[in-house]
Amino acid sequence: MKKRMIALAVSMGFVATLTAADDSALREKAKSAGLLPIPAGVPEVTGNPVTREKIDLGLMLFMDPRLSASGVISCNTCHNLGMGGDDNLPTSVGHGWQTGPRNSPTVLNAVFNAAQFWDGRAEDLKEQAKGPVQAGVEMANKPENVVVTLKSMPEYVERFTKAFPNEPDPVTFDNMAKAIEAFEVTLVTPGSPFDDWIEGNDAAMMDEQKQGLDLYIEKGCSACHSGVNFGGQDYFPFGLITKPGADILPPGDKGRFEVTKTVSDEYVFRAGPLRNIALTAPYFHSGAVWDLGAAVALMGTAQLGTKISDEEAAQIVAFLHALTGEQPKIEYPILPVETDDTPRPDLSALPVAN
Repeated sequence: MKKRMIALAVSMGFVATLTAADDSALREKAKSAGLLPIPAGVPEVTGNPVTREKIDLGLMLFMDPRLSASGVISCNTCHNLGMGGDDNLPTSVGHGWQTGPRNSPTVLNAVFNAAQFWDGRAEDLKEQAKGPVQAGVEMANKPENVVVTLKSMPEYVERFTKAFPNEPDPVTFDNMAKAIEAFEVTLVTPGSPFDDWIEGNDAAMMDEQKQGLDLYIEKGCSACHSGVNFGGQDYFPFGLITKPGADILPPGDKGRFEVTKTVSDEYVFRAGPLRNIALTAPYFHSGAVWDLGAAVALMGTAQLGTKISDEEAAQIVAFLHALTGEQPKIEYPILPVETDDTPRPDLSALPVAN
């Protein structure tokens, strides 16, 4: 009996060693594929030192609908921090109930992207912050009106002065964008099961998620979706092998071609980051696919030229769920009070109820 117990203990220890060895091998495979954890600390951004004063101001601006012409739409409207950093709509609803042309990307971990927007037309977060404020189908405002609005409220003037000291005129459209960038830099989601696992905790991911990770690498997903953000680093044709139908790849949206005017960039888009992907349906720039398993299968045929079975898709999806990290804990700010000089909301484009 004693010998049997010893044999069983040895056997169990051998299995544990094998499991640890398998994890170690898969971990090295993942690292070789360029799959990285979210680094500790606040990321640095070029030309905009991040300070507490800028972060606090940026939070207010991110939440303030008065940056829009209607006084209804804020950055958080389309990048809702309680919903994975996007709005969970196929395309966002903006000024006058207009719908935008593309799905709203998540703002979470966006600091790790090489460029912003699906076509990469903004090189960084401060440049991106200016776009929606001015876009007619989004916030529909003008830089000069934004500045007038901000200067009309003494608390904003005081906060801009503290955030941008030694500037003769700190309340500017550029500084608005810099403050929003400083806040968005803090919107990272560390501590996902994958992050814990890649850093050495074998128990952080379930077996099915590890199998999904292995498939993710073997099928070729990591060729486009790698790095800290599992994407967001480079541009690829949508339909590299087989073009999807017009419902998923609208023919009128030629992607990066609109930025570069280069024919080879037609229907080329930035590889979507996959961090927190389980929270951000629907998927793709068109927002046409709501099911993550269906999105994985479509990527197999369109980008990799391979059929991904339902079982394989389920395993890859299980792994993708392991990319959901700790969500930012945001306390909604009390915004500055408007004055008699604050421009009034422009509601002329909103529908009138009968």
